[in-house]
Amino acid sequence: MFSKLSKPIALFLLFFITTSSIVEAKNKDDGSQIQPDNYYPRVLLETTMGNITVELDRTRAPITANNFLRYVDKRSFEDTVFHRIVPGFVVQGGGYDKDFKEKPKFPKIYNESGNGLKNNLYSIAMARSNDPHSANRQFYFNMNDNESLDPGRNWGYAVFGYVTEGTEVLDKMAEVETHYDAILGWADVPVEPILLIKATVLPPL
Repeated sequence: MFSKLSKPIALFLLFFITTSSIVEAKNKDDGSQIQPDNYYPRVLLETTMGNITVELDRTRAPITANNFLRYVDKRSFEDTVFHRIVPGFVVQGGGYDKDFKEKPKFPKIYNESGNGLKNNLYSIAMARSNDPHSANRQFYFNMNDNESLDPGRNWGYAVFGYVTEGTEVLDKMAEVETHYDAILGWADVPVEPILLIKATVLPPL
């Protein structure tokens, strides 16, 4: 590549390219810059019903895990509600504030549901619409082994981690009273709001 260039110019170009690559990596804002050498980052979710710790799997779901970390890093999950709870199925949140107003979203992400991770009990996965690649910020916890959410002939729902602490908190959440909210037009809304107060990336183990 540098055979026809003088040695000083070649060294300068090599230094410039290397430095530019390092700066570009540091300036990324897609979540990959958060603990970049940690393949299993942990996030503490502090809720009004107790604390939950999740371990994300960057080896199987790098896009999804990094996307989640990006929202955590921006403190965008703070004071959001768990707006949908279906006993024996899911506890869902991350998309709305305590007044049920939709929170700002980053672009939609690619569906990594074919990564081998299953929608098993206490796993965390991305919610989406019928468009398989429409997930952005809403997530859910599986409250059962939900095989119907795994990929098969069609796209599934991307799992990107598991709960390591606080499963009893999720169990309590899944038991709260819910109702049909006529104003919102939604079913399975908790009568008493459950808030995600704060989300924090924990130090590596």
